[in-house]
Parts: sequence; C-alpha cells; structure tokens
Amino acid sequence: MPLRFTLRQLEYLIAVGEAGGVTQAAELVNVSAPSISTAIAQMEAEFGLPLFIRKHAHGLTPTGAGRAFLVQARAVIAAADELNAIANDMSGVVRGPLGVGCLVTFAQLVLPELRRRFEQRYDAVAVRQYELDHGEIIERLRVADVDVGLTYDLGVPSDIVFETLAELPPFVMLSPEDPLSAASTLRPEDLVDRGMVLLDLPYSGDYFLSIFSRVGLRPRIAERTRDMSVARSMVANGFGYTVIAARAQHDLAPDGKPLCFVPLSGIAPLRLGLALSRVAHRTATVSAFVDHCRAIIGDDGVPGLWHGQPESHGQPEPKARRGATREAH
Repeated sequence: MPLRFTLRQLEYLIAVGEAGGVTQAAELVNVSAPSISTAIAQMEAEFGLPLFIRKHAHGLTPTGAGRAFLVQARAVIAAADELNAIANDMSGVVRGPLGVGCLVTFAQLVLPELRRRFEQRYDAVAVRQYELDHGEIIERLRVADVDVGLTYDLGVPSDIVFETLAELPPFVMLSPEDPLSAASTLRPEDLVDRGMVLLDLPYSGDYFLSIFSRVGLRPRIAERTRDMSVARSMVANGFGYTVIAARAQHDLAPDGKPLCFVPLSGIAPLRLGLALSRVAHRTATVSAFVDHCRAIIGDDGVPGLWHGQPESHGQPEPKARRGATREAH
C-alpha cells in the first residue's frame, strides 16, 4: 500500500497544532506559509477528513480527527528520529537532532556558549533548546521530548541519571545600599528577619526555603517571582534580598542598577550537572554532547558564570575590574 503522507507533511501538521496558526507554524519550521497550507490541504484531501477548524480571528483549532492525527504524527516523527539516531550510533557519526533542556534560571548564561561551541565542532547536529524548570526537565526526559537536561541535583528520581559537572556555592544577592552588603559572609540567621525575594520555581523555591528550615527558621517572604531577571531588578531596587547559586559574570540588574553578592556560609553547594533518562538509548550524538559538557564545565569554571575566590565576593568591584568577574543565578 503506497504511503499517503510524507514525514515533512507530518512535521508541518505538528507545527500547526503547536502554533495554532499557519503563519506561526511557518515561523516555527522556517518555511513559507503557503507550503504549510498546501501540506495540510493535501493531507485532508488524501484522508477525506477535516483536520482543523478555520477561525479567521482565532487561527486553526484541531478537530477530533486532527487531535488523533497529531498524537500519531508525533509518534511517527519520534520513531523516525530514533531510526536516524540508531543509524548514526551504529556508524559512529555525530549528527541529527539533539534536544537539550536547560534550567530556566541559568539558561541565558550557560547554554548559548555551550551550544555554540558544540555546533562549531559538530555542524551536522541540529540542536533544539528548551528553557524549563527542573520538574519540566524531568518530565520531558521521561517522554523523550528532550535527550539531555542541564540542571541541579534537586529531587532527582530513580529513573533519571544525574552526572555532576560543577559545584556552585550559594550567595546572598543584595542592593549595595543594604547594610549587609558590607559583610564578608552571611548566615541564614542574619537574613531571617529581612524581606526575601523568593525565586518561586518548582524544586528551586523549595531548596531556597530549606536553607532556613534546616536550622529551624522561616524566612519573611516579601515578594515572589518566577523570573530571575525580575528578582535581580527587585533586589537592586531595595525590595529585599534573594539567594542564588548561579552567579553571572556581571554585577548589574537588568535595569542597570548595581548588585552585591555575599557568600552564604554553612550551606552545601548546589551541584550543576547533566540529567538523562536511565532507560533511553544513549546515541553517539548524546554521548558527544555529554563529553563536550564534561570538557567545558567544571569547578574551575562554567561558561557564562562567575568564578573566583570567596573573599572577593562582597561589595561591587571597581569598574576597572568588573569585566573580569563572573556571576550566576
């Protein structure tokens, strides 16, 4: 029986289902909108079924048949990717798609350089990156939506393998106008009565709160946010302090105001590393990316993040030295 569709048509179908419109889907897969429209029309004509409801002001909504087709289309594309991966692995060739999930709090700092250097070495690999919270990374690994995750060792379940790449000590992020910014180190006891700007993400929020609960304390949460950039600006504008593990290379908030970073003593560092499914087949491409991360990330430095001696972490450094510092969130 002749095949009634192509893999490319299925990719376009999935793009429309995810984007909710032809124009948005065209941008997603980097083809023209007419190509998307033609592919959908051809599939509908071939199967004699409407796959989408056209609503002028609201884009395209999958019909019942369309939803069923989308489920199977994703399965077919995943199976095709797996066939490619098996062929690449058996031939020892590093090529094809690679899905990388990165923790949203430091994705903007670590992932761009890490990805660029990998793609420069392996130009036949098509990296797809996803900025996710820790829980989303675990779930995407389980369903093979991503091949590898770059995250912390927070609540890693037994079906996930975690490999530590670097340890990141925690810091208290403060406004330079805060009296505590002059301290050489701080303890949870020094902070408990002050307002905290909590980075309220799954797992991450629990970790920051546990810093206090371990010593029988409860912080006074003044503000909550799920965006590290927002937290940085709120701290710089005097709304409170926050605790971070990934410290960026600069000491400025997004609005240009300065920040200070003081080591938090008595707290074990967070381990940054790679998360992979324990049951998924590790292809040559995934193995190459793991080796790439091992070679670049370590306790001596993480791309995009600050590294140095703890005693230099107090007040903002003079402008002449700022270019040499690094920080993380």
